[in-house]
Amino acid sequence: MRRRMNSKNVLYYGKEEPLPERIPLRAGPLTLSYEQGDLRYIKLGDREILRRIYVAIRDRNWSTILSSFSNIHMDIQADSFHITYEVENKRAEIDFTWKGEISGDAQGKITFSMQGLARSSFMRNRIGFCVLHPAACAGAAARVEHVDGQIESGSFPEIISADQPVQPFAELRSFAHQVSPGVWAEVSFMGDIFEMEDQRNWTDASYKTFCTPLRLTYPVQIETGTQIIQSVTLVIRDKRTTTAKGAALEIPDRTQPVTFSLQSAKTYPLPHIGLGVASHGQPLNAIEIARLKALHLHHLRVDLLLSSADFPGLLDLAAAQAKALGVSLEVALVLDDHPKEGLARLRQAVERIMPPVTTWLVYPVKEIFKGGSPTHQVVEAARKHLSGLIPGARFGAGTNTDLIFMQRTPPPLDLLDFVTFAINPQVHAFDDASIVEALEAQAAAVRTARHISSGKRRWVHRGCTPRYSSASPVIVSPVTLKPPHNPYATGPAPALLPGELPPQVDPRQMSLLGAGWTAGSLKYLAESGVQSITYYETTGWRGVMETEYGCPMPEVFHSTPGSVFPLYHVLADFGEFSGGEVIHSRSSNALVVDGLSLRKGEKTRVILANFTEESQPVSIQGLGAHAWVRLLDETNAEEALLAPEKFRLSAGVQYPIAGGSLQLTLLPYAVARIDG
Repeated sequence: MRRRMNSKNVLYYGKEEPLPERIPLRAGPLTLSYEQGDLRYIKLGDREILRRIYVAIRDRNWSTILSSFSNIHMDIQADSFHITYEVENKRAEIDFTWKGEISGDAQGKITFSMQGLARSSFMRNRIGFCVLHPAACAGAAARVEHVDGQIESGSFPEIISADQPVQPFAELRSFAHQVSPGVWAEVSFMGDIFEMEDQRNWTDASYKTFCTPLRLTYPVQIETGTQIIQSVTLVIRDKRTTTAKGAALEIPDRTQPVTFSLQSAKTYPLPHIGLGVASHGQPLNAIEIARLKALHLHHLRVDLLLSSADFPGLLDLAAAQAKALGVSLEVALVLDDHPKEGLARLRQAVERIMPPVTTWLVYPVKEIFKGGSPTHQVVEAARKHLSGLIPGARFGAGTNTDLIFMQRTPPPLDLLDFVTFAINPQVHAFDDASIVEALEAQAAAVRTARHISSGKRRWVHRGCTPRYSSASPVIVSPVTLKPPHNPYATGPAPALLPGELPPQVDPRQMSLLGAGWTAGSLKYLAESGVQSITYYETTGWRGVMETEYGCPMPEVFHSTPGSVFPLYHVLADFGEFSGGEVIHSRSSNALVVDGLSLRKGEKTRVILANFTEESQPVSIQGLGAHAWVRLLDETNAEEALLAPEKFRLSAGVQYPIAGGSLQLTLLPYAVARIDG
């Protein structure tokens, strides 16, 4: 008997629970939202000033302790508000409680305070406020007041900064940035010393100001009874004339549809797309192989820990799957300080199996966050043992995790054919809005990786013949919704709670939001000119489809055995244009609706996603005379996921284009494929 499809919420974003309510607020000329204890999207007119203000409790491994809210009271007026609530943060040995108070007045002043109490003794890395400035602040002028009273001028970095703290945003009492000529937004802090980091290093689209300074030792023991009191205040300093001020007070009209436009003058070759070999270790069956072939994949990635006794068996499995799919292998080698024996065993396995390897990714088993360069030693050893073993196979390195590691310990460019780093959107924040916000930062991360790789002209070895070059290609591998591992841990991870998913698994993997996020990631990475991207895994709850047996925890990961996930269709729609190019495109509100545009020969395709739980009207411009639209949404998800072959045969419905624009309304979290 076939399993009944999931509820709308599970289809939308992977969980039965409704999303937290987002409440619109005004503080004089400022508009903003309150959401589950946080302030978000603070704007002056149409200009975003702050992206978020929130309180974070981080344990010794930098894991965020989730909050439980109670006694919420709100007094919301037309141009002011006052909100209070109580919070508990409890997990394992951590038991911390605090009271929050937020107010905004008619003059535009916003104050957010917290008073906390430790009810147990525990180790922490951070307790207190985080203030996010949007990535759009890049290059904006700033004035900083340090805790010693000194005043300093500077600006937000444009190329992603590896400095922690970002200078001059250190030892902060307050700082202001220029919003527009004559208008400055000033944020002041009380209760701790604050500093800024460039969160784009982790593909958060923001600059984060936080406490306590990282120059101080962490983790720190918090004793029972410890009190923590902090506050953050935002004020607008406006030195313009009264006449000029009036324009900034206008609230933008949100009733207009989102506009998505193709800008055909800017195009980039489509990157190669691959998937990771499934971590559950099960072989692929015939149906899974056929469905994966429909994605037009270029490669599979397999991760080999060379100090492990069983890595040759994993290479066997990966080679068999690659050959069945007709693709190459991207082999990620994780080497310890004494890699000679493991590399010798790998060479023997390769000579026996003859796997279709085109790419070696080389990483040290322990990446160094600051100082030292273990990558140089392992790349040198890998080249010594593997060069010439498979003719044409390329060597790359950088980091197997976040860009910040490549920033802090640049790879040995003279030994590499390309540089590589990984992406996931959930190092700092985990809600739906935050992972969507992170999409635009993927392009900035690629630009920074390219900047690192072109820092000096050098010889690049390709096979046996060196070639003079000024830059290396950039490969992004892997892209996942959750971090595959925690490189920041200072102690063992706490045991999973009953019914809790493993930390590498996100239920949004099998949701429409996961599909939309994948479309957004493809857009920003393809438009930044990366050579290759590896996404997710082949099958299982970290993959593009469920196995025939189903997942181990169906009560919390609500997939259907044998079904594909919505993101499968996004990758298939992209793969059908393999060998083509991506056309630069722009959304007028990329946090609501965004997507990418493809071209191959005379064919044009747009893949468009609604990231919200509301229906969204959208106007698509630049398609031509006519368009065929195939929607993936709550009305046809059952067929699309259970019978993907039949769903993919449909060209969709023909829509008229009037005045150069196609008008669509996308249901919540819908994904549209538009062929023009």
